[in-house]
Amino acid sequence: MAVAAAVVVLAFGSTMASADAPDDTALPLGELHISSGPEAGSFWSCQTNFSNRKPPAGDWISGSTWDSTAKPVVPGEVEWDGEFSTEISGDDRIITANGVPTDHTTGEFPIPTDSEAYQYDPGNRSTIAEQDISITVPVLPTKSDEPQCASGTVGITVSGVLLNSGLDAEGVDAVAYHVEDSCHGHPAGTTYHQHSWSPCLEDAEGDGHSALLAYALDGFGIYGVRGKGGEELSAADLDECHGHTHKIKWDGEKVKLYHYHFTDDFPYAVGCFVGTATQAPHF
Repeated sequence: MAVAAAVVVLAFGSTMASADAPDDTALPLGELHISSGPEAGSFWSCQTNFSNRKPPAGDWISGSTWDSTAKPVVPGEVEWDGEFSTEISGDDRIITANGVPTDHTTGEFPIPTDSEAYQYDPGNRSTIAEQDISITVPVLPTKSDEPQCASGTVGITVSGVLLNSGLDAEGVDAVAYHVEDSCHGHPAGTTYHQHSWSPCLEDAEGDGHSALLAYALDGFGIYGVRGKGGEELSAADLDECHGHTHKIKWDGEKVKLYHYHFTDDFPYAVGCFVGTATQAPHF
């Protein structure tokens, strides 16, 4: 079992930490880590009134942890004609997409009634449809004086799929409780989205730093699970908004810039915004 080492928080956006990779069989449940301000390993939610209603779950939930290796998967390999593009106009990066993946499949939705996943979400008959997505963020984002809370959609992946926070609208850990397809996605209504890192996103090969896999709504990049030296990161390695600053590849150049990381443990991608977030798309 991976045991996190101590974290020394130096200042906002600056963390010195050393930790083992998360234990995928005993990950912390996110609803136990909702904060009222920036806090490492937690999610600072703008939404504060939750029902905390949990969907049915099996024995992959145990006390305050869950086992990602034991959760059932929505079957299917449905192909889509996904669209994703970025255009730089002055100081703005304009991201357009149609909300379905450009380079990977999804599961079959509504969830097949003869699948194991169906017994845990029988009332969800959501389907997937294309959306009209346009997001404008800064080309070179900057930190705000203080971090900001977040809710709902927090970014978009380079495959054109919306990225939501690790919580659902009821305030429980969406990744832990909701059944998802093999790419860690599912629809709400007709909008396909992910709440965490997806194994279907093409990360950089080798043992170096992960590739850019998504853009947060404040314009900063969200990179894969590997940090400098290729070591897998956990929440304990990152600051209160789930990121850190060092040189990264950004628009084809090496620049020293803040960035978020995906991790296998909560809050999974963005814990709060370090910059000023654009308005999230609504469907």
